[in-house]
Amino acid sequence: MLACTAVTLPVAAVSPATSVPAAATQCDTTSWGSTVERVDEMGRAPLTTVRTGRHDCFDRVVYSLAGPAAGYYVEYVDQVTQDGSGTVIPVPGDARLLVRLHHPAHDDAGAPTLVPPATAGQPVADVTGYPTLRSVVFAGSFEGDTVLGVGVRARLPFRVLVLDGPDGGGRLVVDVAHSWS
Repeated sequence: MLACTAVTLPVAAVSPATSVPAAATQCDTTSWGSTVERVDEMGRAPLTTVRTGRHDCFDRVVYSLAGPAAGYYVEYVDQVTQDGSGTVIPVPGDARLLVRLHHPAHDDAGAPTLVPPATAGQPVADVTGYPTLRSVVFAGSFEGDTVLGVGVRARLPFRVLVLDGPDGGGRLVVDVAHSWS
């Protein structure tokens, strides 16, 4: 025969839950700068897509390649020009980053690889409502280099990252801070 004994345990007083404000996002962009970032290695993998993203502390432009990422040259300039002709390419924004990928935007037969295909002066990303980015404009592909202009609201710090992408592709990433830290 089983015997059951009831046990009463003391209960601590419970106060109603209080809301704790979320911690402010920490934006550590102190190691970023506004001077030239470059790697001089040439790459054969062509540019395939350009996309953008908004983050708490920065706006991002991602250049996807059909193979490993190699070299680049990124700097603030007064004007973005088309290689070969020297034609000034309008890039809306109060400051402009010249992004030169040491990669073509076409295959070995000369067919465009950028999806969707773009011509010089054509926007390649919609950045409406972004805190920092104002435009991303294709300036052309010439002798193995592809040039794009990134219009920003002011000359703000940026960083450049080279990342592995899916299926053996590479990505060149340019992040532009929302403010100076």
